[in-house]
Amino acid sequence: MSQTPHDILVRLAWRMIGLLILAVATPNASARATLDYDMLISGRYRHSIDLSAYAPGADARAPTNRFEGRLRLRGQPRTRTLTALDDYLGPRDAAQARTLPEDFDYAFVQDGDRLVPVVRGPIASRHPWWEVVLEPGRVWDEPGDHGYSRAAIPFALVQKNANCTHNGVLTFLFTSDGRISRAAMQVSSETCHYLQLDMWGLLDADYLPEPVPGREALLAAHASEIAGRLPVRPLTALAGDHPGVDPAALAIGAARGRTAYGLVVDGVHYLSACATRHGDYPYCEVLDLPSYSVAKSVVAGLALMRMEALHPGTRDLPVRDWIPASGCRTDKWAGVNLQHLLDMTTGQYDSPAYMADEDDPRIRAFFGATDHATRVAYACEAYPRHEAPGMRWVYHTPDTYLLGTALQQRLRAQTGRANADLFEDLLWRDVFAPLGLSPTARATRRSYDAARQPFSGWGLTLHADDIAKLGGFLANDRGRIAGRQVLDPVLLAEALQRDPAHPGLPVAHLDRYRYQHGFWARDLQAELGCRGATWVPFMSGFGGITVALFPNGVVWYNVADDGLLASIDFAAPAREASKFGPLCADASTTP
Repeated sequence: MSQTPHDILVRLAWRMIGLLILAVATPNASARATLDYDMLISGRYRHSIDLSAYAPGADARAPTNRFEGRLRLRGQPRTRTLTALDDYLGPRDAAQARTLPEDFDYAFVQDGDRLVPVVRGPIASRHPWWEVVLEPGRVWDEPGDHGYSRAAIPFALVQKNANCTHNGVLTFLFTSDGRISRAAMQVSSETCHYLQLDMWGLLDADYLPEPVPGREALLAAHASEIAGRLPVRPLTALAGDHPGVDPAALAIGAARGRTAYGLVVDGVHYLSACATRHGDYPYCEVLDLPSYSVAKSVVAGLALMRMEALHPGTRDLPVRDWIPASGCRTDKWAGVNLQHLLDMTTGQYDSPAYMADEDDPRIRAFFGATDHATRVAYACEAYPRHEAPGMRWVYHTPDTYLLGTALQQRLRAQTGRANADLFEDLLWRDVFAPLGLSPTARATRRSYDAARQPFSGWGLTLHADDIAKLGGFLANDRGRIAGRQVLDPVLLAEALQRDPAHPGLPVAHLDRYRYQHGFWARDLQAELGCRGATWVPFMSGFGGITVALFPNGVVWYNVADDGLLASIDFAAPAREASKFGPLCADASTTP
């Protein structure tokens, strides 16, 4: 059949339209501007890039290769130091922190487009400064990768024996039979007041395919972890869901100091983007956040409350009977009980001024120790007794460490198990696991000797979902899980300022602040325009971490590290929280 010129033009037009549709639907290899095939195989990584390059793009497809086995990395990145404070760092510390562990050799299993590490939480390393935290990542295919699949693994570098946390991402190309490109890595954010730096570069990589024991259990646990997270929405959706609420007011302090912040209301977790110096972190749901002294509330505080619920009278036990160190069995410890340790009211100190003892250079002997005996000896012996216990609050992390030691001894005595572990066998089993906290939260900081004493005053690594769940458990559930009371209700009510007869002690010379049972409280009467004192309990961590537990059940948190007052002043978020229900103690405000 002959074709007219018109028919030919129509057919050509339809062919051009088809080619245009195909081009849009199937981008070519040049669609990826950075970390493309050529760069990962043989290119150079000259400077930090936007972290969106570490996430699947619009042209991502289901992976055709499968990763199961070990990933080994070698090499060192480029670095750029932004902050290194001499008050916290020795002469070699910053130099050590600019290098990576050379013993990176970890197993992963793949489930569809998910890549799951076998080990979660901080992993011990031979490196003098860093330990590694690995998080579940993604696997996908892209046009232009020549039959390879692409993987991305969120990770964090966590300071050894401390809590400073630097978040990064790895990415590489691989095939099922073990071929692998170099691995690109970049660190562009941290929660660390005294050391802030960028890292980026290409590392040599080996992939050793092999079956991973317990694969199905690992994948089932990961699926359960995802399913158990609170419903999460971007913080920007808050104004639409709750007209009149201003999401911008929830971001306090300078943007450069913030890691993440959020609000929990009616069981929904509104989460900010996780901004970095080079774009938003692409795996915000598994961004690793340090607890610092929030652990004084959720480890030391909750451990005593759980022990009191199980074994009434634990709060009143004498310190001298439960600390296996001679320094705590002297006369200066007479009359000091476990609750005094939690409250930091032992009557022993060098200076009663706000944070004077905690900031004194000699406390480095406590924080820098790697063994349990040295820390206990310091905590027992360092400070003279000035007055009877229970009279004055003086901030002392060593007190909280002693409490964890005493509670572990008490737990062992009650269970008859010489190796019972306060964190694993009490907190995780009875509180954290039933709450559905992440596997990352299960690995707390410990002493590096045979004692492996869990830290009770700092040392957790948390996800935003963990913070949201802990906040809701305290603010709304009042220590109950599935209707069962797991925390002593009296201690918890006192800690959360719900017992006017036991308000706690004032915080040194800070006006309108209290501290009790590991929790802070602030009177927001003036800021909220209330007729009477309105005490809001909150948890606090070094550098600018705040978790506020508002009386109307709203939870707000901010993770920052600039150490400035603007990053911990939660008056503006309190005003937004008051829009969900009254906060004033008498439910009224001044005209």
